[in-house]
Amino acid sequence: MGRRSRIYYSESQKALMWERWRRVDSLQQIAQLFDRNHSSVQGILVQTGGIRPARRTHRVSHETIYRTLFIQARGALKKELLQHLRRTRVMRRSRHHTQKTDNHGRITDVVSISERPAATDDRAVPGHWEGDLLFGNRDSQIATLVERHTRYVMLVKVATKDTETVVNALIKNARKLPQELYKSLTWDRGKEMAAHKRFTLATDIKVYFCDPHSPWQRGTNENTNGLLLQYFPKGNDVSAFSQSQLNAVAMMMFGLFEVLI
Repeated sequence: MGRRSRIYYSESQKALMWERWRRVDSLQQIAQLFDRNHSSVQGILVQTGGIRPARRTHRVSHETIYRTLFIQARGALKKELLQHLRRTRVMRRSRHHTQKTDNHGRITDVVSISERPAATDDRAVPGHWEGDLLFGNRDSQIATLVERHTRYVMLVKVATKDTETVVNALIKNARKLPQELYKSLTWDRGKEMAAHKRFTLATDIKVYFCDPHSPWQRGTNENTNGLLLQYFPKGNDVSAFSQSQLNAVAMMMFGLFEVLI
């Protein structure tokens, strides 16, 4: 059996690949542009976790210059150098250490809910989900997922609320369903979905985010979380529930929705 030849992409092809990925095209759609299998495109994007690498330049930032001076001076500038600084500080911290801008701690590369397909909004076809974390006490939480067309409920056990743990749990859960039944996921602006690009890269499921301070835009999930309080009252440690117990509650919730509908 002959060895398959390695596929190479030019810089211009990679640029087009990243642009289409930014537009939330699927891996299959991007691969069709080059008449290739989607795995070859995935191989390029996965190298940087689905985040487009910054362009390389030979420009040196002000921060780099400052840090070089302070490092050479072993963390403290000499008095003759202080007079040339606008802020006569002997010690220096990186600006990222104390940065308090509006973008600090925000999720990057957000795709707004306004870009969600019309078929998702009118609930015409299944496969479009809404999700969030339901919190208990003692830093415990459960990921709640509701399908917009059928109101089918899935509950996912999550050990911690950091984005790596949450996204790993969501990836594992998503792989249990066929692709045609899980096409998109709409989430609030919680930091637990900061690694949403990795989720999409691993599952080919598009992620959309509500507008800031607008959780009502994923109303199906909000209503479901309200009903779930009868099983998980506020102030209780939800980490005590096993995944099989969560599955049982999810089935009861789905039956409740069928009765209401």
